[in-house]
Amino acid sequence: MMDFSLYAITGENFHPGRELVDVMEQAIIGGADILQFRDKHSGKEELLRKAKALRELTRRYGIPFIVNDHVDLALEVDADGIHLGQGDLPLEEARRRVGGRIIGISTHVIEEALLAQEQGADYIGAGPVYATQTKADVVDPVGLSYIREVAERISIPFVAIGGIKLGNADEVIRAGASRLCAVSEIVGSSDPAEACRAFIRKLEKKG
Repeated sequence: MMDFSLYAITGENFHPGRELVDVMEQAIIGGADILQFRDKHSGKEELLRKAKALRELTRRYGIPFIVNDHVDLALEVDADGIHLGQGDLPLEEARRRVGGRIIGISTHVIEEALLAQEQGADYIGAGPVYATQTKADVVDPVGLSYIREVAERISIPFVAIGGIKLGNADEVIRAGASRLCAVSEIVGSSDPAEACRAFIRKLEKKG
C-alpha cells in the first residue's frame, strides 16, 4: 500500500513571477512527498513541457508524480499515476488504460469513497474540508465530519484536501487525517519549503 504525508499540488496562479519547477522543488525540499500536476488552462504543448519538467524533478527526488485528469499526458511522460474527479474517466476504464500505476479519486461523500475503494483506487482525496478558491468547479465543503467518517470506514490511504491552512491543519489531523494536501498555503507562500516543514511538524505531533 502506498504511503505519503504531505501532498503538494501545483497552482501557478498563486505564485506569479516564479517558475513552476522552482516552487515545487522548494515544496519537496520542505517535505512534500507526493506531487500532483494540475493545470486546467494550458494548451497541449505547454502541458507536455510542464509535465516533463515536473517528471524530471520528482524522479530526481524520488517521490511519486501524479497527473490530474489527463490520462494520455500521464502515460506520455511516464507519470507514476493519475488523479480523477467524480466527473472524469471512470476508475475501471482508467485502470485498463494505466495498468498498475497509482490511481487517486476525489470523494465528497462516503458512498463515493466506499465505491472508489471497492473499485481498486490506490488512495482517495477527502474534501473539500473547507471552502476553497483553488478550483473553479469546487463542491460545497464537506467539513470535519466527513474526515471522521472516512477515517473510520475506509482502509486505503486518504488525504484531506480543500482549504487546508496551517491555521486549521491541527483540527483536520485530530479528526483523523494522517495525510494533508494544500495548494495555496504551500505554493502561494513566499517560502514554500518552510510552509511544508510547518505542515510536517503538525503531522508528526498529530495535531
